[in-house]
Amino acid sequence: MRCRWRIGLCVWGMILFSLLTYHAIRVNHEMRHGHSSRYFWWGGHRLDSDPLNKHPRKSPSCGQGTEDCSSWDPEYIWVTPGLMEKALVLTALPAIVCSLGLVRGLARLGVSESVSFFVAMPVFISAWFYAVGWIADRWRYKRFVRSAAASPRS
Repeated sequence: MRCRWRIGLCVWGMILFSLLTYHAIRVNHEMRHGHSSRYFWWGGHRLDSDPLNKHPRKSPSCGQGTEDCSSWDPEYIWVTPGLMEKALVLTALPAIVCSLGLVRGLARLGVSESVSFFVAMPVFISAWFYAVGWIADRWRYKRFVRSAAASPRS
């Protein structure tokens, strides 16, 4: 049984995830306008780098003597998903749900959502597309064996 779909789908999923991540990095950089932010937006998902708020950030415009001064970050933004994001979400929905569940669970323990997302998501996407590719390869192999057995040999 050849390993065509398994590898191909894994590569396709990782390329799509990489392109969407590159786009998210560019959008976040443009949104920040030079100041650091606690949140990273990947698609419509807000990833918090400090989920337990252990290190509140101060705005650079605050003075040294001001104690009640903090920076403002948007809690939510409106995101219209593009074609690539829709394709990834539709094809890898179980992987995305599992990854976001793990990320939210680790956030309750104080782990940065950004770090855990970028570690877990490629693993879950690869595992999902490998499983789908394995099923496709297996189905093609069984079909080939049936057609070879049904055809008369000369």
